[in-house]
Amino acid sequence: MTELKQNSPAKDWLEAELADTLDEDYELEMSEPALSLEIAKIYKDAHPPSIDRMQYFRDLITLQSELIKLQSWVAYHKKKLVVIFEGRDSAGKGGVIKRITQRLNPRICRVVALPAPTEREKSQWYFQRYVPHLPAGGEIVLFDRSWYNRSGVERVMGFADAGQVEEFFRDVPEFERMLVRSGITVVKYWFSITDEEQQMRFLMRIHDPMKQWKLSPMDLQSRVRWEQYTKAKEETFARTNIPEAPWFIVEGNDKKRARLNCIDHLLKQMPYEDVPHEEITLPERVFNPEYERQTLPRELYVPEKY
Repeated sequence: MTELKQNSPAKDWLEAELADTLDEDYELEMSEPALSLEIAKIYKDAHPPSIDRMQYFRDLITLQSELIKLQSWVAYHKKKLVVIFEGRDSAGKGGVIKRITQRLNPRICRVVALPAPTEREKSQWYFQRYVPHLPAGGEIVLFDRSWYNRSGVERVMGFADAGQVEEFFRDVPEFERMLVRSGITVVKYWFSITDEEQQMRFLMRIHDPMKQWKLSPMDLQSRVRWEQYTKAKEETFARTNIPEAPWFIVEGNDKKRARLNCIDHLLKQMPYEDVPHEEITLPERVFNPEYERQTLPRELYVPEKY
C-alpha cells in the first residue's frame, strides 16, 4: 500500500475523499441485519473487535486509489487481467468484488457471474461458455465463480460425473497455461472461513429480509455437505495449483481485513506504475443568444417525493 506523507497533497485529497464518500461507504457497510438479541449476542461474543472503522475506510480508499492507477496502467498498455474468486459460500467474495469495482470504470473492469448452464451449454466443450468473457487488451475481468464450478458445486451436488471431473482436472492446467501464454495474467483467490463462521452468517441471512435472496438451495446444501466440499477443495488445490496460475487463500472470518488483504495482494501481483495522462481542461460553453429553452410538461418529471 502506498504510504501517504504527512501534510502532502495526496493526504489532503484522501481526507477530502473520505469526508465526501463516507455516507456511500457506510451504506455499503450497513450489512448487520436486525437480529434477535440472542443471535446478536452470539455474533458479538464470537467476533473480537475488527479494524477501527475510520482506519478501515482510510485504508480502503487508499487501496482503491491504487486500483485506479492499476486500471489506467492496464488500459494504457493493453494488458489483460483475469481474477478468479472461489471459496466457501458466504466467505466474503462478493464484498471484496464490490470494493474492487466500486470506483473503477465498468468499461475496463467488469464482473462475470454466470448462471447455471443451459441445455445447449451443457453439450458444449466445458470451457466454451467462459471463453467469450475473457478480457481483450486493456480489460480486467473478475470471475465471481468460474470454471472451478466443475470441481466444486457440480462435483459435490452430482451435476458432473466422475469422468467429467477427471477430464476437467486434466484439462484445466493446460487451459490456464494457454491463457497465460496468450498474455492474460490469471490470479486465483480462494476465500476460506470456519464452519462456525459460515453457520453464523447463514443464520444472519435467514433473519435479514434484505439478505434472504443470497440463500439459494445450493448454499443451504453447502452446510449439509461441508466435508464433501472440503475434500473437493483439497483435490482442486492439489491438481490445479500451477506456477503459471497459483492459488492464494484469503482468510475470511474478519470481513474488513479480508477485503483489505485481498486488494493489497492483488495490487502486488501486477507491476503497474503511473502512466501519462492528457491534461483535462473544461471547455467554454457555446452560448447562442437566439436559443430559448423549452418548458417541458410536468408529467415527464419524476415526482419529488423526498
